[in-house]
Amino acid sequence: MIRLSLALQGGGAHGAFTWGALDRLLCEEDIEIAAISGTSAGAMNAVALKAGLVRGGREGARANLAWFWGRIGAVTDARWSDWISALAPTAPALARAIEWSPAFRAMEATARLMSPYAYGPMLRNPLSRILAEIRFDELRGAEDPQLFVGATNVRSGKIRVFSGEELSVEAVLASACLPTLFRAVEIDDPATGRREAYWDGGYTGNPALFPLYDKSLPDDVLIVNINPLYRDDVPDDSLAIQNRINEISFNSSLLRELRAIDFVRRLIATDRLPAGAMKRVLVHMVSDDALMNDLNSATKTIPAPVILARLRAAGEAAMDRFLAAHKPDLGQRDTVDLRAMFA
Repeated sequence: MIRLSLALQGGGAHGAFTWGALDRLLCEEDIEIAAISGTSAGAMNAVALKAGLVRGGREGARANLAWFWGRIGAVTDARWSDWISALAPTAPALARAIEWSPAFRAMEATARLMSPYAYGPMLRNPLSRILAEIRFDELRGAEDPQLFVGATNVRSGKIRVFSGEELSVEAVLASACLPTLFRAVEIDDPATGRREAYWDGGYTGNPALFPLYDKSLPDDVLIVNINPLYRDDVPDDSLAIQNRINEISFNSSLLRELRAIDFVRRLIATDRLPAGAMKRVLVHMVSDDALMNDLNSATKTIPAPVILARLRAAGEAAMDRFLAAHKPDLGQRDTVDLRAMFA
C-alpha cells in the first residue's frame, strides 16, 4: 500500500479542479491518504472527502465530493456535464463573459465600496448551510486520515491550524473567510484564552505544509495547486491586476515552505544535519496552469456549471497524467524539481 499526504490549495470555485483530482485518486485502491492539509476551498474538499470516507469508504468519499459540488452548482451527472461543456464557448470567452456579467460587476463594486460589517450579522457565508449538513462529530471521531485546516488570525497575522476536536463548521468557514466579502469568523483560542477573529487561511498558508512533516506521516506530500505560479501576460486592467496580486500573495506562503524543504534537503544531502534530525519530504504536484491562466477572479467567485464541469474534468485528467507518469516514484523520489523552481 502506498501512503501519502495531500495538500489542497484554496481558490474559490476553482476548487472544482481539486474535486476532479481527488475523485481520480480515490480510484487507486493501492493508494492510502494518510493526512490532508487544506485551506479555503481546499479545506472544503478535505472535509467532504473525509466525511465521505468515514461513512462509506472510497465510494462514499467520491459520492460526498459530488454531493458537495452539486450543492455549489456543479452538474454531477457526467452525461450532462460533458454535453454542456462541449457546447459551451471556450474557457477564456466564458471567463470574460462572467467577469462582465451584471451580477459579478455589482458584487465587485459593492465589495470595494462597503465593508461586510455594514450589513450586520445577517450576512453569512452561503457555504455555512452546506457545511452544516456534514457530520463533524463523526469526522472528528475518525483518526484517519488526519485533517488540518488553516486560517489566519486577524490580530496576530499568524496561521492557526485546526485539527482533531477543533474541527467544526466555524473552523472551515474561517479558512474560507475573504475579508472583503464576509465578517471575520470568531472562534475561541485556548492558547490565548480569548475569542479570536479569523480570515482566509490563504494569506498565511495555502495550504500549510508543516503539519504534514510529522514523523508518523508518510514522506510523500502531493500538492493540488489551483493558483497558477506563472502568468506570461502582464495584467493591464484593474480586475486582472487584483487577481494576479491575489494569486501571488496566496502562493507566497506555499513557495516559502517549498523553499524551506529544498534548504533542508540540501543540508541532508551534504551531511550538515544529523541523520534523522529532520524529515526528507518528497514533493509532488498536480496542476493545470494553462487552464487557470484562461480563467480569472470572476470564475473563482461565481460557480458557473460549465466552468465547474471543465475544472472537474481538468483535475481528473491532471491526476490521471500524474499517476501514469509518476505513480512508481511515490515513496521513492520527488517529482517536483525544487532547484529549478527557485532558480
